[in-house]
Order: sequence, then C-alpha cells, then structure tokens
Amino acid sequence: MFMKIPDCNKPLCFFCRSCQPAWRNLNRINGKKYSFKKGELICKEGELIDGMYFLTSGAAKVHKQWGNAHENIIRFARAGDVLGFRGMSDNTFAISATALEDCNTCFIPNEHVKASFPVNPNLSIQFMQLYANELQLAEMRMNNLANLDVKGRIAGALLSLHQKFGVDNKGHLRLRISRQDIASYAGTTYETLFRVFSIWIAKGIIKTEGKSIKICKLGELKKESDA
Repeated sequence: MFMKIPDCNKPLCFFCRSCQPAWRNLNRINGKKYSFKKGELICKEGELIDGMYFLTSGAAKVHKQWGNAHENIIRFARAGDVLGFRGMSDNTFAISATALEDCNTCFIPNEHVKASFPVNPNLSIQFMQLYANELQLAEMRMNNLANLDVKGRIAGALLSLHQKFGVDNKGHLRLRISRQDIASYAGTTYETLFRVFSIWIAKGIIKTEGKSIKICKLGELKKESDA
C-alpha cells in the first residue's frame, strides 16, 4: 500500500526540473506525491498504465518475472530517475518496481505528460535523451550477459552500483541490497555469487558486513569485469 504525502515545493523530480518554472504549478495540481515503504511495490508488471513515477528520494529495483519463480533485475533507480517511462507507448507496465528503501515519488498522469511536451521543449529533449540512454544501457547489459563469464558479470554489477549510488563515509556501497538481488542483476544464482564473493573476500578485493559491501581494490574488480 502507499500513502499520499504533501506536495513538495521544490523541483526535485526529473519532470519538474525539465519544465518551465511557470508550468511547475500545473505539475503540482495534476501530479500526486506518494511514499512507499521498503519492500513495497511501486508499480506492477501487467497492470494498466495511467502515468509515470518520478523518484524524488530513496532507491528502487526495476525487475521482470523470469519463469515461475525467478526475478530478473533490469536496473536500479535512485532519486531523479523515472519509473514506467514506457507508458507513452505501452498499455500495461512491462516491468515491476519495488522500493529497496523508503521512497518518495511524484506521479504524473499520462494526459498531463502529453500536454506538457508542446509548451516545454526542454522536456521533450530530456525524454529523448532518456530513451537514448536507456537503450544504450540495455544494449550494453545484453552484451555483458551474453559475453562475460559469471565473475565478469558479478564484478560489473558491483561496479554499476558503485558508480550509480557511490559510497558512504566508511567506504561501503551506499545502497544496501540483498545478495539475491545482486545475483539477479548479474544473471546468476545466489550460490554462485556466494562462491565468487568468498574468493574475492579471501583476496581482499571486497569486504562484507551483513548487507554492506566495501570494494577494497577497485582496480582488481575492474580487471575481473574485463576478464
């Protein structure tokens, strides 16, 4: 379940940042602000699409069902990212999104999104860049899954999390996620991930404390991703 929260007074989301200042008041009138607790679904694969979610705080995973019991994580989202942007061309959500930590989102109905393009040229440009970037990332991910061995894929997953979310003041990856989620993102099993982590911990490449992961030898991990 989600809970409505008060409207924000700052252009924190991708949508508002890309619109003219005079248009942002209409965004506040037409949009809705929702909060999601850690573990809650933000949107669900197969549900009818009636708008887009813009993440203003927190983090989420974007995933698809793979078979009856498996989940394939496509990407991770942070504040500023868009969830459900394929809603401009699809009738139902092609993906699900789940909060990995408490999140705040701005929901903009499709009708208002479409009405915003003619009067906000920068918004159109930003969406074009968004689609182009996501296509490029999807192509790179498919190439990695097809051509890298399992160590390379796991290393690539950690490096991607490092680049997107950064580290805290102790050097741990800022996003705390389960080993199963990392395995799903890397296209492997939990058991295989556990074995690879054990090897890297023994070599001092990474260090783990619960769900916290610290990359101790970034250069060595990059070599693993290129192997």
